[in-house]
Amino acid sequence: MEKITIINNLKITQNVNIISFHYDVDYLPGQVIGISEDPLLPPRLYSICNAPGNRTIQILFDIKSEGRLTPRLAEKKPGDYAYSGGITGNFTCPDNEKAFWIAAGTGIAPFASMFFSGNTANKYLIHGGRNLESFYFQDDFEPVLRDKYIRCCTREKGKGIFNGRLTNWLKEQNELPADYKYYLCGSAEMVVQTRDILVSKGIAFDSIMAEIYF
Repeated sequence: MEKITIINNLKITQNVNIISFHYDVDYLPGQVIGISEDPLLPPRLYSICNAPGNRTIQILFDIKSEGRLTPRLAEKKPGDYAYSGGITGNFTCPDNEKAFWIAAGTGIAPFASMFFSGNTANKYLIHGGRNLESFYFQDDFEPVLRDKYIRCCTREKGKGIFNGRLTNWLKEQNELPADYKYYLCGSAEMVVQTRDILVSKGIAFDSIMAEIYF
């Protein structure tokens, strides 16, 4: 694995960080990178959340207190090291494609990378979170996507926020466009439930792409 140097480690909520590091390799928005704190341990895959082009990579991650990796990553400071197992993945969305991006929690990361790359035409973004602070990058999304940016919150209420799970929002839609692609990123449970809802509303199975995080 390749040693990488931490540039910044930003705590954006109590349990979520964005960590940045130098990485002089090209990648596509939506791809993932393998990260490890120890070169002898297998890397874990994280979606890249920034746009390509500046030789810097950012990842968004939940800090799992029982986890092997994230508590250590959360403690990293500029100048510290981590290790990369390389970039991979084909969860990519063409700029000219009409698409719904559907994410839960930190599953927003690949869509953030797409968005910051300028891929915003004919895109809807549906993001589910527990609390109002869970809508990472909302200050960037909202002015651009406007009414095509839907936030679904299960534990708090707010102006312009759908109160409930993103799956409930989808169930309440009388019709979803069949000529769009549907990209899902979240837990296995979220992906399965969302895919079933989409299929029940007439969306073709091969129009649904999924990236599962663990």
